[in-house]
Amino acid sequence: MSAVARRRGSDALDGIEITRMRRRHLRGVLAIEAQVYPRPWSMSLFLSELAQRGTRSYVVARYQGRVVGYCGLMVTGREGHITNIAVDPEFHGRKIGSRLLLKQINEALARGSDVVSLEVRVSNKVAQAMYEKFGFRIVDVRKGYYVETNEDAYVMVAENTLSSDYRKRLDAIRAEIDAALKQGQDG
Repeated sequence: MSAVARRRGSDALDGIEITRMRRRHLRGVLAIEAQVYPRPWSMSLFLSELAQRGTRSYVVARYQGRVVGYCGLMVTGREGHITNIAVDPEFHGRKIGSRLLLKQINEALARGSDVVSLEVRVSNKVAQAMYEKFGFRIVDVRKGYYVETNEDAYVMVAENTLSSDYRKRLDAIRAEIDAALKQGQDG
């Protein structure tokens, strides 16, 4: 059992920093990509995305300097699209995915997006449950979207994201994360 897995008790959530993805983070990002995706993005693809600052936002979660998760956002017009999100399997269960998604949805809202969309594997029930908590609902199926496994993807969309009701949803998610952090620190 790894040191991280052993310490999942009282401090399971503290020490995670969410920051803008930079070139220096890409080695860690690519290591996670290789663990979680059958066809990972390349260094050049990430560099291309990072260069498009006007329409892209990428963030990483770091623990003690190590990249343990990341999330990408593309904004076109009034729509934000989550391009990718992944957490190092060793760090699952620490609300890192929720924290990354919250950060990027807030970025989409700051850029005027009233709709946020994403694709998720039909088999990834854990991710779907997290997205549903954020108000995403399934609106379509993309057959064979994941070419390497021929798996279908659900297209999920959160609408009216600029509304006060959606802001309240995000506030409740933030409060839940903060409570989990506090509980983890209090033991």
